Amino acid sequence: MRNKKKTVEKHDLHVKTGDRVILTSGKDKGKIGNVKKIIASENKVIVEGANMITKAQKPNPMAGIQGGLNKIEAPVDSSKVMVYCSSCEKATRIKHDIVDGKKVRVCKKCGEQLDA
Repeated sequence: MRNKKKTVEKHDLHVKTGDRVILTSGKDKGKIGNVKKIIASENKVIVEGANMITKAQKPNPMAGIQGGLNKIEAPVDSSKVMVYCSSCEKATRIKHDIVDGKKVRVCKKCGEQLDA
């Protein structure tokens, strides 16, 4: 039997790198942080300071890595985060408006522009 290649679909996520988001469920429910990285193929995001795990690291003197227990952020499913609007200070959905011929993201609750 031949191994079939996995086709990786690129998902279109509602958050971007650098967005301020709030976690809606899980052990870190209610935490607010910035999106560090997006993993579109797995539909996941990495949020600063949320979903921390402890990883055992072997020392590697050649690479200058010190061993021990390191705390790192683990990916969170993108459906578990919502964009946080700083003007109305609430978790919100986004809508797309056209301002000066450009498509921008806007807070659904207060109408504040999210893209700088």
